[in-house]
Amino acid sequence: MQKKYNNKIDLIGFHGQTIFHDPQKKISKQLGDGKLLSQLLKKKVVYNFRQKDMENGGQGAPLTPIFHYLISNIINEKFKTGFPTGFINIGGITNLTKIMNISSDFEDNIIAHDIGPGNCLIDDWVRKNSNKKFDENGNISKAGKIDQLITNQIIENFQIDTYSKSLDIKDFDNSFARGLTFENGCSTITNFTGYLIAKGIENIGTNSKIKYLISGGGRKNIALIDSIKENLNDKNNFIFDYIDNYGFNGDYIESQAFGYLSIRSFLNLPNSFPSTTGCNKPTVGGKLVKNF
Repeated sequence: MQKKYNNKIDLIGFHGQTIFHDPQKKISKQLGDGKLLSQLLKKKVVYNFRQKDMENGGQGAPLTPIFHYLISNIINEKFKTGFPTGFINIGGITNLTKIMNISSDFEDNIIAHDIGPGNCLIDDWVRKNSNKKFDENGNISKAGKIDQLITNQIIENFQIDTYSKSLDIKDFDNSFARGLTFENGCSTITNFTGYLIAKGIENIGTNSKIKYLISGGGRKNIALIDSIKENLNDKNNFIFDYIDNYGFNGDYIESQAFGYLSIRSFLNLPNSFPSTTGCNKPTVGGKLVKNF
């Protein structure tokens, strides 16, 4: 049964599906038309969140850290989780936010990067080799066996050189699994994805134990989560939990984040910072349109 929202809506934050992203060329294209949406719904719409950040020397991503910062305070007040704390969002790409403490000085307390692929390689393999769209719960991967020889070769030949750049699904390729069975290919790709995410987590580093709350569709892939944990060299300093256990639905963190970003944009408050996207200065992202 579809639920109806009866409260008045003043503002819509609309990001759309990214189909091309190249910070060097300062181009980021998303499916969807903010102007048309404003006309059809007769509401103010904030869209095109990445462009101003890139024009200020940023990578245009990740944009969710300021929202992670907000909810880290809410979670800490309710559950006494303490700081430092972190968030890992596993969508097509995996991004990480580490928050040292709550302070009005965002830049000294937030570190954020894209750290590797998320679901993109796994989903692509599953869709090309079956009638399924994704590996539900990691069951396909768990039915297969990791090809260690191929894994060792791809790890040796592919490394993420820097975490200061945003990542795109086109930065990764699963052709190394060609020739493997469906299940073994899925298992090998999942392990490689988990390895890259683990190395990204370790790159951020920690001087003490830190709890990361996981959101996004990839959190449901048990095989992937297990692979991340297994590929960490220092397993004792990293604790992982699901954000769903702290009063937030992990499926909606990103959509809620862009709602929050649209409000900040409307109020002329910055959405991105040098420590999150690499921009030259705190940047108010998003474009407001009233097309009615």
